[in-house]
Amino acid sequence: MPLAPGDPAPWFKAPTPSNPEFIFDTVAGRYVLLVFLPEDVEGRREALVQLAARQRLFDDVRAAAFLVVRDRQSLETARDVRGLRWFLDADGAVSRLYEALGDAGEARPRWLLLDPTLRILAIGPLGRLPGGLDRLDALPPPGEHAGGPTPAPVLVVPRIFEPDLCRELIARHQGGGAEFTGVMRDQGERTVLVMDELKRRRDVFLHEPQVQAALRERIERRVFPMIARAFGLRPTRIERYVVSCYDAADEGVFHPHRDNTTFGTAHRAFACSINLNDDFEGGDLRFPEFGPAAYRPPVGGGVVFACGLLHEATRVTRGRRYAFLPFFYDEAGAEVLAAYRARVAEPGPEA
Repeated sequence: MPLAPGDPAPWFKAPTPSNPEFIFDTVAGRYVLLVFLPEDVEGRREALVQLAARQRLFDDVRAAAFLVVRDRQSLETARDVRGLRWFLDADGAVSRLYEALGDAGEARPRWLLLDPTLRILAIGPLGRLPGGLDRLDALPPPGEHAGGPTPAPVLVVPRIFEPDLCRELIARHQGGGAEFTGVMRDQGERTVLVMDELKRRRDVFLHEPQVQAALRERIERRVFPMIARAFGLRPTRIERYVVSCYDAADEGVFHPHRDNTTFGTAHRAFACSINLNDDFEGGDLRFPEFGPAAYRPPVGGGVVFACGLLHEATRVTRGRRYAFLPFFYDEAGAEVLAAYRARVAEPGPEA
């Protein structure tokens, strides 16, 4: 069955002029025009002229355009600008995903218009690109693409940690040892920690068994039953006991990302963000695929959401936001994690 409106757009990674491995699924939250350019110079020029004439549509907030080329020279002479980026698809893998390259290697220049959840709105041959631009121009704001509000499928759970416990966890973070931590990326078959500008956050990991036991008891009693009620899956395991700080002095932020897209994180089912204080500005949770709404649980309360949702912690503009940030999974997830560790000969937490 060929790609058609309503289908999810395939996800991929590809180089751009400014990023050797751009993760396409992170662009959700706005309309996306994906254009597979032809190899002939005249056809490519005509498409670029049409896009340039409507560049006002692409502000990176309401919409963005991504141009896909097959030859490296075109990418080397291209330049990523606000709202307009270039992908190199040297081996044709992305083009085949989107049926812009036939089984015999024949090019099928085309465009696809995607909604903020990266599902196909419209699709057409490159000769009908003006019609696609007209369609984009007529669309409502991204948050109204479904004809009404689309609240994020998240669970807000108040009263997980008592005020005294929140203060104790903050004191542990302030007691020293907090370090900037990176993000997970796949390199070959292994998932590794890398530092980049996606995240600015200082973490302290809690290793004491008695501290972990006290936190685990509260989560198992007060959070897991609510997850089972709301999402139909009851976690059995907790990954990491970490107190985090987004500091305005550090420009603390975690830009849009997903928590289970690498080999070493595929086992994660739910993320939980428990606020430990409220005397800060910014630092709210947002789920760009589901509109601009911000989520801030009360002190001691948390927001629980599926790890596959695109989410961000907005920049803290005043003060410091302290939070406890575990992941949850079940026994099926434990098997996935064990299989990954066995494959890469990585020791488990018991080691």
